[in-house]
Amino acid sequence: MGKRKLSNPLALAVLSLCSEHPRHPYEMSQVLRQRGKQGSIKINFGSLYTVVQNLERHGFIEAAGTERDGRRPERTVYGLTDAGRAELHDWLSELLSVPAKEYPQFEAGLSLAGTFPPDEVAALLRKRLAALDDSVSAQVTALEQCVAVLPRVFLIEAEYALAMQRAERAWLLGLIEEMDAGTLSGLDGWREYHATGRPPQEWTELEARAAELPHPDL
Repeated sequence: MGKRKLSNPLALAVLSLCSEHPRHPYEMSQVLRQRGKQGSIKINFGSLYTVVQNLERHGFIEAAGTERDGRRPERTVYGLTDAGRAELHDWLSELLSVPAKEYPQFEAGLSLAGTFPPDEVAALLRKRLAALDDSVSAQVTALEQCVAVLPRVFLIEAEYALAMQRAERAWLLGLIEEMDAGTLSGLDGWREYHATGRPPQEWTELEARAAELPHPDL
């Protein structure tokens, strides 16, 4: 997989919209809102015109005419080029078929959690767990309302998001229970580090050995 000229998922959404029929940017923003795509794609509607310009510059879309709505100025509508259709197919196929390493902020926080004492981390994780409970409950309610109106095919990304939150909640609950019970491996060394300001001797020895191990994400 080579590096793409554009990597913003909003650009992919624009390509998808233009594959249906030529649209002007204002219509694109309206359709994205109507379809609730801001729930799965980080959309900055103010930058949509920039995304459209970049797609046009790279030859993925092109002006396909103009439209006028009442007395408003004419608006340029953009359609997909052959290069854009190929990019859309290749990019979307890659997202759907190839697992990719992502860098969630929570994962980054976990990797640096040892900076805080265990009790403080456990308290923060319990706070996150409570927030997850609220979020899961709200998502379940919203999804139930949508299922009553929309076919499931329109809701699979919402189902996935809910499943990921439920999985995170289950994992987080297990971790907190281990920390509370004192059964988390390495917990005593973690406490010793914050009590003395020095890492345990065994940690120093393990650090050199750990550098030779394959990382679980690889």
